[in-house]
Amino acid sequence: MKFAALFRSPTTIAIGIGAVGGAVASMSLPPFGFWPVGILGFAILLFAMEDHSILQRSLAGFAFGLGVFVPGLWWAQHFNWYGALVLMVLEALFFALAGALTVPGRGRTYSAIGAFVLAEYLRESWPLGGLPIGGLPLGQTNGPLFDIARLGGPFSLMLALCVGGAAIRVLFTALAARNTSGLDVGRRALLGSGLALSVVLVALWGAVAPSGGKVVKSETVAAVQGGGARGTSAKDVNPETVTKAQLDQVQRVPYDTALTVLPEDVVALSGSLEGSWQNAALSAEARRLSTTLLVGVTSPEGTSQFNNYVVAYSPTGSQLGTVEKVHRVPFGEYIPFRSFLSHFANISGVPRDAVVGTGNEVIDTPAGPLGVLISFEVFFSERSHDVVSHGAQLLVVPTNTTSYPTSQMPAQELAAAKLQAMETGRDLIQASPTGVSAIINHRGTVLAQSSLSTPTVLTGTVSLRSGLTLYDRWGDWPVLVISLAALALGQLRSRQRTQLS
Repeated sequence: MKFAALFRSPTTIAIGIGAVGGAVASMSLPPFGFWPVGILGFAILLFAMEDHSILQRSLAGFAFGLGVFVPGLWWAQHFNWYGALVLMVLEALFFALAGALTVPGRGRTYSAIGAFVLAEYLRESWPLGGLPIGGLPLGQTNGPLFDIARLGGPFSLMLALCVGGAAIRVLFTALAARNTSGLDVGRRALLGSGLALSVVLVALWGAVAPSGGKVVKSETVAAVQGGGARGTSAKDVNPETVTKAQLDQVQRVPYDTALTVLPEDVVALSGSLEGSWQNAALSAEARRLSTTLLVGVTSPEGTSQFNNYVVAYSPTGSQLGTVEKVHRVPFGEYIPFRSFLSHFANISGVPRDAVVGTGNEVIDTPAGPLGVLISFEVFFSERSHDVVSHGAQLLVVPTNTTSYPTSQMPAQELAAAKLQAMETGRDLIQASPTGVSAIINHRGTVLAQSSLSTPTVLTGTVSLRSGLTLYDRWGDWPVLVISLAALALGQLRSRQRTQLS
């Protein structure tokens, strides 16, 4: 009897409904990509938190977070299952905090909207630089809300999702109470309609907002994918085999292609690039094709570090310059608190820490000024905005997701690349050794895309632009101010009701 009573308790019901909402919302994420359920899942969460205690709201938010992040971060368990569990729990705690900040009563709608947008912002920023992977904004890159990213970036998508979910919840409660008398039903219907209309109007605004300006020029491009097995690490494959696979596919690039992009880390050296056969071969190919050639290189730096950078070769074969990766992958490219963690975990899989790049990642080339986002950096809006602010007219993403055995990470990375193209108003070329490679226009539309593992050369024509989107100009501040205002308004309305009571 006590066991049955436990399942009937309000706390258990709130947790269960919250988890269902999270699981529903997770189906909006790539590779599933069914965008409406992101909004629906948040509406379900609001029902789970309806006028409950702060503990119950926190637990419902935490359950929602687990519902989102267990599927959304499932890729992590391929590397370390207990590390993946810690990661999923940590990310879910941000939504537990948002649940605690959501007030009961009259202010719950506004406070929930503000709290969960701010929680997503904090989650994508901290700790260790944050983790946008698995975030609900990625689930809206296939839907009608996507244009909103041009106004306010990923967090404007989160705001639209939360407002849309709140509209569903308010309209549903108004419909359920339609046979009762009183002004409250009418007020709910008006509020719900207003919330829904605001999302529609902002989406329409996004569709006509500035999207990178006039075309400066158009250029032919190629993204080279050498192909090969997935789910392998650097220690499983001879690095020269990877380089030669890429060079084999370079033979298929048409002559006089303006820009040819090779993936991240396809030239893994044990010494300096200068004087190596790889440098000679890449220089010769750039000269043979009369192309600007970009290639990802790694090389040791001292005894405990390594460099992860991109080298650009001119159509004459000379080196134009290099850019180093700025935003490193925690536990993938460096171990935080290495000396401390070495006492508790096996960290031999990451024997060296990547050097942190400095300065902007823009290379001036005959093809135009290129903004380079190396792999993991494509998930972070501040990296694309930095290169655009330094004159980049085209985004280039050399990446490498070969170590991920399933399609989940490549699909989420492709969604992130679409988001970067949309919010900056820049065309984008992505090259990966085993996929996904893609060519994307400034409106986030995929013009060409490779299959996983298959050797491929994607070719196309891209446009270079120098104009700015509203998000380029404003950044995240408008969304953060709106979210803080919504949270404060919710708190104020709740206190006013308490005082009246």
